[in-house]
Amino acid sequence: MRSSTQVPASEHVRHAQRLPRRIHRLRMLGMGLAAIPIGAVLLENQASWIGWTWLAFTAVAWPQLALWLALRHPQPYRGEIRNLLFDSVLAGMWVPMMAFNLLPSVLLVTLATVDKISTGIDRLWHWSLPLMLAGALLAGVATGFEFHPATSMTVMVACLPMLLIHTIAVSQASYRLVRKVKRQNRLLDELSRRDTLTGLDCRRHWQEQAALILQQCADNGEAATLMMIDVDHFKAINDRHGHAGGDDVLRATASVIRHSIRSMDCAGRLGGDEFAVLLRGTDLQAAEVVARRILQGVEAIRVDNAPGLRCTVSLGLARADDPARGLRAWLEAADRALYRAKSSGRNRLEVHGLGGGNGAAPATAG
Repeated sequence: MRSSTQVPASEHVRHAQRLPRRIHRLRMLGMGLAAIPIGAVLLENQASWIGWTWLAFTAVAWPQLALWLALRHPQPYRGEIRNLLFDSVLAGMWVPMMAFNLLPSVLLVTLATVDKISTGIDRLWHWSLPLMLAGALLAGVATGFEFHPATSMTVMVACLPMLLIHTIAVSQASYRLVRKVKRQNRLLDELSRRDTLTGLDCRRHWQEQAALILQQCADNGEAATLMMIDVDHFKAINDRHGHAGGDDVLRATASVIRHSIRSMDCAGRLGGDEFAVLLRGTDLQAAEVVARRILQGVEAIRVDNAPGLRCTVSLGLARADDPARGLRAWLEAADRALYRAKSSGRNRLEVHGLGGGNGAAPATAG
């Protein structure tokens, strides 16, 4: 049976062919548009059949041949790089074949270089420059380096489609690529902020959010309460029901937490079976209501693969009564309350009192 992590061979093939097919569309467009000013120059210079034949090859035959060569290459990506470099050779050859007609020559060399840059392939345009020069020297030797740089109005007009349409097409392709990269970066950022098992914030991101809210509490006097949650006897759950069963308990507990708080609150998994919830704009009395809701919700959890399993959690609450002390002191206060809840029999909550005392009596789920 194939592993779920394996990618089908057809998907590998489609991925390998993606660059050649994308470049093929741009190559057909670019070569076709370039044929207009090149053809205008050839007409003015009364070029021989050799020049027209080479133009037909460049504009019509080469784009199709390039795609065929890339797709039959053992590594289509590398095959397409080879084709892109040959594009530069062709661009270089056309400069002396047009007798160095100024505007179309500059335009052809510039856009051929821009094409290489827009692919995003590292240093491709650097590699293309000496090949472009080699193509120019080869064609120059064949044509005797004829030199007629003046550009007529007819050739100027013939250059406009290439200048406008090709530039816009390449820019759109680059824009789509940038948008795709941005979407991927946002997805990676989202994944880096989430705990993959529970879907809650990961430890680092939760601490960043908690520190920010704590600072806001210090600035405007807004109330906030920190809740530490620990699954009772989690090691025993893992030992008896396996890590898969333990993961089911963690996911179900995270779901209870998520549905027991508001969207403005901040919940995260600190590691193992320990969770933290930051209740914004919430005093201790309102936080106890949320804590009882979580206690009751976790007690109602039933795991399909472990029908006899009954889950409970212990909770510790601490109010941000002195934000200037920082997040670490706040966490330690809630952690001390959590320790008392576990020491007092579990499946209960304890509240860290004002000034570090035990200002609230423990409360059970019942």
